[in-house]
Amino acid sequence: MAVTLKDVAALAGVSPSTVSRTCKDNPSISQETKERVRRAMAKLGYDPGISAQPIPAQFQASRAIGVILPPSQKETYENSFYLEAIRGISQFCSHRQYVNTVITGQSGEELMDVIRALNRSGQVENFIILYSRQQDPVIDYLYNEGLLYALLGKAYQYANQTIYIDNDNLLAGQEATEYLIGLGHRKIAYFGSDSSLMFSADRKAGYQLAMALHKLPQKPEYCLEAPSVMGCDLEALHALLKSPSRPTAMVVSDDILAVALQRVCLEMGLSIPKDLSIISFNNSLLARLASPQLTSIDVNSCQLGIEAASQIINHMEDPNLMATKIIVPHQLIERDSCRPLPPFEPETK
Repeated sequence: MAVTLKDVAALAGVSPSTVSRTCKDNPSISQETKERVRRAMAKLGYDPGISAQPIPAQFQASRAIGVILPPSQKETYENSFYLEAIRGISQFCSHRQYVNTVITGQSGEELMDVIRALNRSGQVENFIILYSRQQDPVIDYLYNEGLLYALLGKAYQYANQTIYIDNDNLLAGQEATEYLIGLGHRKIAYFGSDSSLMFSADRKAGYQLAMALHKLPQKPEYCLEAPSVMGCDLEALHALLKSPSRPTAMVVSDDILAVALQRVCLEMGLSIPKDLSIISFNNSLLARLASPQLTSIDVNSCQLGIEAASQIINHMEDPNLMATKIIVPHQLIERDSCRPLPPFEPETK
């Protein structure tokens, strides 16, 4: 069986990312550690191949960080969450005299090709991933190559070895639902992104937990998911809102989906919040421009980016640090898209 980078790391008593950076003669690794890693490589007969190429001098000076966006043809670039996170990353990197480069792809295959090319050329070997999803080949590649990465969102793969920065999305989903329950609503639906995305899965779980704790009905038709705004199942949404037992309130996992829901309500002649109260997430510009303005959970997107940059740089400068997990607080911003359900106003049956 071929010797792997992880075998070398185990023998040398270092992390796989330290072995990878030693192969590229990265200046952040001490000479003593480099010698220990090289002795382990020689003992095991490990051939680093192309990864042994040293990082060009200009990248050693600038210490580049790749910022990976989820694969998308268009929608990712219109989502202010990513723009705010990148703003936080850029601000912190500039302050610490690091540079960052945004990595994109229209498909998962295209994104992987770019990441592989950057790694093989030695241009970028430290990454911040701006999303977290189940069974992500990008994570598998970075982990197996021993590359340093930080994740925006809860880790699904290699959780104990992964630096990640996140909100408590389960708690946020629960609090959003509790807010509607506190306003008197009992028939509350959930409309979210694909549950393969960790943030959406957790927000949905928080909604379900709140409903269960209050012994409220959880009908299958009350939980709708959309892989994207353009991929939203409008027929299912129309069917739910036309139902005799339609919800009086809805938790929506993202401001963009909430605005799409507002449009559907407008087309159907439903008034917000009179006929349907809506609470969403991200507190983006869309939440403030919507009519009525959206009550939304602010996840502090810029701060998530700042914390991600801080953690990745800390681990670049000290490769022996253990993987850290940072939780950024959220807060509920009340606006006009929710209203109390009057006690004399019966819910639809």
